Amino acid sequence: MPKGFSEEEKKRVKQKLFNECKACWQKFGYKKTSIDMLCQNIGIAKGSFYHFYETKEALFYEVIVQIQENLYQTVESRLEQDQSKYGVATALKEIYAEYVTHPFMYDNKSPDFLSFINKLSDNQRQQLNENSYVGTKFMLNKPFLKLKIEENLAISILSATLNTIVQKDEMLSEPEAVFDFMIDHLIEDIFE
Repeated sequence: MPKGFSEEEKKRVKQKLFNECKACWQKFGYKKTSIDMLCQNIGIAKGSFYHFYETKEALFYEVIVQIQENLYQTVESRLEQDQSKYGVATALKEIYAEYVTHPFMYDNKSPDFLSFINKLSDNQRQQLNENSYVGTKFMLNKPFLKLKIEENLAISILSATLNTIVQKDEMLSEPEAVFDFMIDHLIEDIFE
């Protein structure tokens, strides 16, 4: 860890780097966000960055993993409050709203996202994919939910529905309203 930083300062600097990375990724994208920019924006020397993260990608990876974990916590919280298929619908609507806030989470075919993902190790890429699949599977396997259709079909349908966000700019109606309508109707066909 950097010399001259107390343990409390190290935590604050790491949190600032995390928050700044998230904000810059949102605003400028992965490629245009540099270590220099991040360090300058939070007021540390570039050399200090490497005491917290080995690479820019390590920081970006931490950000995307944490956002995924926050999404799963949102789902869990919602399902604790409403233990029904309607709780699932509400949770999915909240995930969609989070995707609107963080486009880098869903636009995984963009050159910017591909540039990031191609810098990750095979293990990191696999972990991101597994996190998404396992999170959805875990949501569907609640004791109070019963599927009407095969599990992989349900996962695929919910994933495809969330992926409609990629076309949000081409929609004639408000994207959130379109998503809400689809989820409200699909939920009846997916769950008993």
